[in-house]
Amino acid sequence: MEVHSLVYPHQLTKDEQPNTVAAFGFFDGVHQGHRTVIKKAITIAAESNKKSAVITFDPHPSVVLQNTKETIRYITPIEEKIKQIELLGVDRLYIIRFDKNLAKLSPKEFLTHFADELHITHIVAGFDFTFGHKGAGNMENIHDLVHLNTEVTTIGRLDFQGEKISSTRIRADLKRGKMEEVERLLGRPYTLGGEVIHGDKRGRTIGYPTANIKIEDDYVLPRIGVYAVEIKIDNEIYSGMANIGYNPTFLDDRETIKIEVHIFDFDENIYGENVVVYWKKYIRDEEKFSDVTELIDKLKDDEVQVRQFFSIN
Repeated sequence: MEVHSLVYPHQLTKDEQPNTVAAFGFFDGVHQGHRTVIKKAITIAAESNKKSAVITFDPHPSVVLQNTKETIRYITPIEEKIKQIELLGVDRLYIIRFDKNLAKLSPKEFLTHFADELHITHIVAGFDFTFGHKGAGNMENIHDLVHLNTEVTTIGRLDFQGEKISSTRIRADLKRGKMEEVERLLGRPYTLGGEVIHGDKRGRTIGYPTANIKIEDDYVLPRIGVYAVEIKIDNEIYSGMANIGYNPTFLDDRETIKIEVHIFDFDENIYGENVVVYWKKYIRDEEKFSDVTELIDKLKDDEVQVRQFFSIN
């Protein structure tokens, strides 16, 4: 997959670009609804002997439009989004830098610059996709704005259990620890990637050594608590249990969230390794215990629950 990072105004010329069918959207999560849009573009491209593409944006428009100082967290930060889109078999990915200049473009100007001038002759997008200044362009008026020879396909709302599949819904489920529902909405387990770093090494003294994961990208974090997880190390998948939280029994540092994974039946030095954690099932809230013995007893109960989960899943 070719990846092109663009800033308005870009310097690409239409004659240099292949005839392309493109899926447009922000696509945070690349969830089942997004995948339907992207796969439709891929299918149309294959049937019409054109290239397939995805047009997406970075950062989230709210970073620019709301001038927020808060860190915007993503279901799929940009590198993860690239990986998930590539897995779908897209030929080209255009990542448009969302800035104040882009936000000022009229819908017509946006389509001229990022559809016609990129030789996109067929646009595929979800029914709720908007574009141009203040989102004035949409999938109802797009036919009046596109180039005469540009085709448009609109993908309707996709529901799961009577509710729209959306990034907003997935974010809410992550905050509730509803990982199995998140997995169904995404079409894959929720993942966080990061480096294994040195921690306080207290876990090994109580029989539960952990890999401490440093999350550098701006992921949406799951609910604080204990989880059944899988972890990928050097392309091998291991099961285990993770705690995401503040380690209240020992530190209770409410400024820093820690992610620690106890990997079952594993005894290797992986400091400095980049790993991927797959969040499978929420087990319980993080608790503060009165002493280490009480903590160990609870960890043993957690291990039984998590091993049982993996034995039947």
